[in-house]
Amino acid sequence: DLKENSTSLRHRSKLPRALRGLMGEANIRYARGEKEDAILMCMEIIRQAPVAYEPFSTMAMIYEDQGDMEKALQFGLIAAHLNPSDCEEWVKLADMSLEQDNIKQAIICYTKAIKCDPSNVQYLWERSSLYEQVGEHKQAMDGYRRILSLLPPSDGEQFMQLSRDMAKSYYESSELSSAIGVMEEALERHPELVSHECVNMAAELFIANHQHDKALEVRSEKTSKILEVVIPDDVPIDIRVKMMVCLIHRNVIKPLDPMLTSLMEQSPEELGDLYLDVAEAFMEEGEYNSALPLLSALVCSERYNLAVVWLRHAECLKALGHLEVAVKSYSKVVEMAPLHLDARLALSTLQQQLGRPNMALKALEPMYDAETLAQDSSAAQQELKLLLHRSTLLHAQGRTDDYIDTVLTMLSMLLKVAMVRAQVCVVSDRSSGVKHLKLIKASRNNLTEITSVLSRDDWWKLLLRCLAVLCEVKRFAEAELLVDSTLEYYSFYDDRVKRKELEYLGLSAAFLDRNFRKAYDYIRLMLMDNVERTQLWNVFNQVTLHSQDARHHRFCLRLMLKHPDNHALYLLNGHTSLVSGTFKHALGQYMQAFRNQPDHPLHSLVVGLTFFHMACQKFVMKRHPLIVQGFSFLWRYVDLRGHCQESLYNIGRALHQLGLGHLAIHYYEKALTLPPLKLEGIDDDQVDLRREIAYNLSLIYQSSGNKEMARHVIYTYCTV
Repeated sequence: DLKENSTSLRHRSKLPRALRGLMGEANIRYARGEKEDAILMCMEIIRQAPVAYEPFSTMAMIYEDQGDMEKALQFGLIAAHLNPSDCEEWVKLADMSLEQDNIKQAIICYTKAIKCDPSNVQYLWERSSLYEQVGEHKQAMDGYRRILSLLPPSDGEQFMQLSRDMAKSYYESSELSSAIGVMEEALERHPELVSHECVNMAAELFIANHQHDKALEVRSEKTSKILEVVIPDDVPIDIRVKMMVCLIHRNVIKPLDPMLTSLMEQSPEELGDLYLDVAEAFMEEGEYNSALPLLSALVCSERYNLAVVWLRHAECLKALGHLEVAVKSYSKVVEMAPLHLDARLALSTLQQQLGRPNMALKALEPMYDAETLAQDSSAAQQELKLLLHRSTLLHAQGRTDDYIDTVLTMLSMLLKVAMVRAQVCVVSDRSSGVKHLKLIKASRNNLTEITSVLSRDDWWKLLLRCLAVLCEVKRFAEAELLVDSTLEYYSFYDDRVKRKELEYLGLSAAFLDRNFRKAYDYIRLMLMDNVERTQLWNVFNQVTLHSQDARHHRFCLRLMLKHPDNHALYLLNGHTSLVSGTFKHALGQYMQAFRNQPDHPLHSLVVGLTFFHMACQKFVMKRHPLIVQGFSFLWRYVDLRGHCQESLYNIGRALHQLGLGHLAIHYYEKALTLPPLKLEGIDDDQVDLRREIAYNLSLIYQSSGNKEMARHVIYTYCTV
């Protein structure tokens, strides 16, 4: 095998034999730190053998060490293109591209990696995630479909979860048929994993596509005629309502009476959305008498006393011919949603039918002010439709002056640019004692810059207030977008103090919005500017803790090369190695921190725990010395922290991990007798370990057959 591998490598390398010695010398110079000489040698090799990847790869490593990530990426890409079969290299280049915010380049790198390893689900997943970030919805969905085809039958739960997420994404993108296809495949592939959530989603998709028969078949057998509907008691109410909607659309009305009665017995405050679904289904099939009681119950409720419900109530009353009551409902809609055009038009029409022309005109009063109309094209379109109906009514009533006012308003909106060029404008005139509009010839007014309305500091204060309010109402995503937009505004970006404050605000908004990828981009730049600031490392730790991204591993390692004495980097690199199972490397990092600050309790704790992890490995030599060393550091930790709940819990936990349950019980019970630590700004419940201690104790008792004692401990400390 080794011979075959070496033959393969020789075949893949395009470096001439005559230059291999020079290449080796360049690598040796690089290893010695003679980087300038190594660069010159690599450039000479490139000149003589431009298709060999080795010198480009070495150059990439040199520039990466020097911190010139842009050049490192460029040379790395050239090397990868010359040697395209190295999957890991493509993934590394993708990570480097993402660190430089070059998502499209990262996508290309993952595409190359997938070409080398087409069945690698992780690569497909990462690329699809990047496609979503750049708005390439189709490519993202295609990638997820490939993942579905690669998932083995044993990963059924992941298959179902991904299918639900894809169906939701397709539905939000108005690709209803694709959403249905994904859910149908999921139901067919893993029928044993079909949950109520799957049934609910599939039924909702079929109903949205007007496939009511298929919606019924999700959980029932197809029948030619339905005489009676019987639903088991354990079926959730939302699925019951979906079935009712399907049966209504199949004109199965009479057998639904018991289900409808059961629904009406439920509180509309809690199930108002389900009330509305059934009522709308009745209205679509022309069963207005059945819909009216449901809608009447909703408009009388507090929670669902909404404009959309009043609108359905008004439409139902209008269809039944109850015009006077319908007018009241439409008036309520206009009162609650004054910008609802259809409600205004319907109210005006009804008032006209009932012989109330003035009330009909009142319903068609302008909805927007001039500033909104100038800035919002959709608002202008809505206003034009309303004005058109108003002008028709005015003309029919013979109110000429008012009719002209309305038409002038419409024309000024349509011919806005042309009127400016012609130096014509519409003004308000009260010469006749009544306010009317008229056209006049006027000189072109000089436009004033909007920035002159407020000073730069006033705009800054206004921005900060806006960001604070957005965060107070938990609209964090909008706060993010506002910060992003403001950072593009040169007046604030050129002010270093304001730019830094904006970056901190952007970090806070991204973290609160759980957008940890963007939060990582902010905190990474801040740390590169100020690596010794403890607060930044605390935030960095929180961001990486919540994020599933692994980019911070390389970042910390590179930063360690530049700042070899940084205390936070020792711990973070140690944590990374511990999680990945490279315990010796973790121990080395922790020992560096321990040597620098031997009296810090945390360092003794992590060193001791690392020894225990090493001792618990399956194949390990000299297990007992590792355990002894682990306990020596752990007892040092107890001495530094004192005999408190946390320190004794850690001793018990270590003994428990080693299988020494009889000894662990002693320390667990001692820890239970101690109160939690009092920490300023943190609730006692957050640092109280009694529940964890009791649970671990119950496990030991249960494994030894003492179930009564296990039950006693759980009931004493772990009840809610």
